[in-house]
Amino acid sequence: MAQLVHTEGESNTSSARKAWLKKSIGQNSAPLLERDANVFLHQSLSSPCVSTIAKAEGIWIEDMDGRRYMDFHGNSVHHIGYGHPRLVAAIKAQLDDLSFAPRRFTNDPAVGLAEKLAEIAPGDLNKVLFTTGGSDANEVALKIARAATQRFKTVSFWDAFHGAGFGAASVGGEATFRSHIAGPLLPGTEHVAPFACYRCPYNHPGPETCGLACAKMVDYVLEREGDVAAVIAEPMRAVPYVPPPGFWKAVREACNRRGALLIMDEIPTGLGKTGRMFAFEHDEIIPDIVTVGKALGGGILPIAACVARSDLDVCGDFAIGHYTHEKNPVTSRAALTTIQIIEEEGLVARSAELGDHAISRLNNELQNVSIVGDIRGRGLMFGVEIVDDRSEKTPGIERAEQIYYACLEAGLSFKISQGCVLTLSPPLTIEKSDLDQALDIVISAIKEAK
Repeated sequence: MAQLVHTEGESNTSSARKAWLKKSIGQNSAPLLERDANVFLHQSLSSPCVSTIAKAEGIWIEDMDGRRYMDFHGNSVHHIGYGHPRLVAAIKAQLDDLSFAPRRFTNDPAVGLAEKLAEIAPGDLNKVLFTTGGSDANEVALKIARAATQRFKTVSFWDAFHGAGFGAASVGGEATFRSHIAGPLLPGTEHVAPFACYRCPYNHPGPETCGLACAKMVDYVLEREGDVAAVIAEPMRAVPYVPPPGFWKAVREACNRRGALLIMDEIPTGLGKTGRMFAFEHDEIIPDIVTVGKALGGGILPIAACVARSDLDVCGDFAIGHYTHEKNPVTSRAALTTIQIIEEEGLVARSAELGDHAISRLNNELQNVSIVGDIRGRGLMFGVEIVDDRSEKTPGIERAEQIYYACLEAGLSFKISQGCVLTLSPPLTIEKSDLDQALDIVISAIKEAK
């Protein structure tokens, strides 16, 4: 994990980035950064990197020069923190017991994990396929939807992220993963405006009075297209944006009316991050297919899963995802142990409690700060939107970057979403005292930036 910070919209040559590199990169980190830049393909948000990592433990990461940071980003993998002792022990024991299994030979950890996912998923979401990453899990979900409905079109949301593969990028809506690709992406991938009440493109006064126009647009497109296989979406956008009350119920009903499946991408939000095991549970709906990943491997190993209704097990005569590590016992053991840790340490309820505390503090202490446009989130996925003009909702991109690097200097790493949203996503294992220390850093940096 070589990347320390992640700032959407920031170029690899931005003045703030250059200033950080000049001021903060020590003599031990600099040579490795140069080697990294020389050997890895360059791409937005990844390479070249801006620092190194030598250690990762709990909520902390440390670079090669001894600078330590609380990690409130973690690529959404560190729900149980880094290097959880119980997880490390389980992986080591599994390596000694059984290190690999060809996919046509089953093993106990893989079956146990599939059974556990079926147990924690609501309703009849109980048929599973494992992949090595979330993008592939979403590709599997799309293939199942096509096979089950005999349709190929999808409806998804602009600004959404579902992965970097061609299928996942086609249904995704982030420009970073769609731009500069020669030729067309998948056909039939229709997009609609996302729910974003604070920054609603139609200037509705708020979720209580907008009449859920965004959900009605989904229904409208499903009706007009007439042959949509699935709606695929993030139940809560990791920007973060929380859906308006009743949104997903309206979309669920629209899918039922039009014969489309509902796929929920829980790759960043699932496994307790929002204060429920699955984020869609806040909205009292059950999708037809759900995908999970990122944190499923406990912040150590890559694994994701597609979990579908039992009656969607319709692909037995052809292949929908032949993955070399489809039933890897080591990654399966890591995922199974991760879920057990989340359950046995009460981390879902802890996320809800600490998230309420964090959002309450931010609201109380930043309510009169003119550059704060919105504070929103669920559980331990929350954000502060920085604006230049609150009445006009003008994104405060330069101010957000200034705040970001001030926090980094103070020992707190997170990411900026949509150019101006300070997006904070700490591990579910974080101590309340550490959370308050991080909030102190953010609040102070915001107040100083105004």
